[in-house]
Amino acid sequence: MNSIFFSPSDWQSIIVRLTSALVIGGAIGINRQQPGRPAGLRTYMIVSLGAAAFVMIPLQVDGDSTFYSTNALSRTLQGVATGVGFLGAGMILQQSHQKLNKLEVKGLTSAATIWLAAGLGAAAGCGLWRMSLVGTVMALVVLSGVKKLKKSPLIRLNEYQLRNIKAKETVSTEDVQHK
Repeated sequence: MNSIFFSPSDWQSIIVRLTSALVIGGAIGINRQQPGRPAGLRTYMIVSLGAAAFVMIPLQVDGDSTFYSTNALSRTLQGVATGVGFLGAGMILQQSHQKLNKLEVKGLTSAATIWLAAGLGAAAGCGLWRMSLVGTVMALVVLSGVKKLKKSPLIRLNEYQLRNIKAKETVSTEDVQHK
């Protein structure tokens, strides 16, 4: 029997896999738990746990062939990714800034993060704890570290220069249209 598959009576595997999924969702959820964010700690934990539970079902089914189990697992993973993608789509908001006369999209990072939490939870459900651990650490580095990098003076200077270039292009386009 492959290490990814386990018996429905193997309580230790069930507990370890589901607990791993909860911890993964919790770690990401704590990072995302802030006012104004569409999802927080509980949501990420539930999504990760749910993904783990869904992928564990075909891994426990006794079959004559591992082909049927892996085929069922593949379809389950596709369903989880699609379902959580739909949940993430509901988190994305489009807001209009009347002062800036442009549309702004909010919630993309939260939507992508909830999708990632489901993937890491699914990996935990499959017993791939190393992949889950490394993926969680990488996610936290991206969510925390890159945000700090974005706020650095060097990056802000480049953003300021880009805004000035775009503003000049807009002014020159308006001049051409008025002539």
